[in-house]
Amino acid sequence: MGRTGASPVLPGALAGRVAALERAMDNMISKEVTFAAETPVLVTGAAGFIGAKVVESLLAHGLRNIRCLVRPSGNAAKLEKLQSDLEGKAHLEIVRGNLLSNEDCIAMTKDVAIVYHLAAGTGEKSYPDAFMNSVVTTRNLLEGCLRHRSLKRFVSISSFAVYSNRNKRVKNLLDETSPVEERPVVRGEAYCYAKLKQDELIIDYGKKHGIPYVLLRPGVVYGPGKIAISGRVGRDPFGIFLHFGGSNKIPFTYVDNCADAIVLAGIVEGVDGEVFNIVDDDLPSSRSFLRAYKKKAKRFRSVYVPHALSYLLCYLWEKYSAWSHGQLPPVFNRPTWHANWKSTLYSNQKLKSRLGWQQKVPTGEGMNRFFEACRQKEVHA
Repeated sequence: MGRTGASPVLPGALAGRVAALERAMDNMISKEVTFAAETPVLVTGAAGFIGAKVVESLLAHGLRNIRCLVRPSGNAAKLEKLQSDLEGKAHLEIVRGNLLSNEDCIAMTKDVAIVYHLAAGTGEKSYPDAFMNSVVTTRNLLEGCLRHRSLKRFVSISSFAVYSNRNKRVKNLLDETSPVEERPVVRGEAYCYAKLKQDELIIDYGKKHGIPYVLLRPGVVYGPGKIAISGRVGRDPFGIFLHFGGSNKIPFTYVDNCADAIVLAGIVEGVDGEVFNIVDDDLPSSRSFLRAYKKKAKRFRSVYVPHALSYLLCYLWEKYSAWSHGQLPPVFNRPTWHANWKSTLYSNQKLKSRLGWQQKVPTGEGMNRFFEACRQKEVHA
């Protein structure tokens, strides 16, 4: 298999990951890596939870020319430490910029061959804010790439949130062929709406301008640094945690595993225009995860809500919200139930067969790291 070149001499924290990745890459069959080690790479959202791991994974895969975009107010301490450790071994450039600025986008995309676009609005509750920080920013970045005409691959991070989880080809299986939401506004989730529009924009640029893209849709990304319990497990709107997941599998992916999949999507040949879901093997059920969380991280009270009852709750909440003209926000509704709490199975077969991805951090180990991080935060709170 063609490689990106010999790996640079890396700090001790990355040495083990390099060895593991190289062993895995040796086992990949017909997954040609098409980019040289000096290929200019841009990572947006590089200081974020996933972005920082993507930078590490790029280095572990042998990429040595990485431009890291950080928000003007973002904390780049980890990247600066890595930059210092890598001095003379790889070129790690940290740039401050705003994706809402056309000038910044033109500057940051100069000579770039691979873009890993992780920056996105995640906390916005309003549709205009979500649209601005996911769609407008992506358009500006794409326009910057078109200006220079050096782009070879645009890897965009989407989300499982875009799937409707209804009318699937295989009844209980959610995979890359599953339909996305046609009316995302009905879900009442600005993030879902913005991610769908972002995907549509990228596909449109691919058709109109020949932008070579790959769309990635991670499931629930977890690990130290992001310790909140996923809404797919349950929610606590009334001060008590309502457990909706039950026996459902939760589409977890440990942050290191997710980062490796993202990197492969940028450097493996023959996957332009493809969509890949990112989930780990050995997915736990919602019930087993919650039980382990209470045992190993933090004890709290929860009430299990059976599927039929949770569906009824969503139906009644949805109807009352419409009757009250939004006086009660549509936090619970049937599209949300289908997307988050309907009994579903997940597949990472395409990720393995087309990208040669292999799970580096076993689910059990990832969960233990996660629970330890949760416990430590609780101790130091």
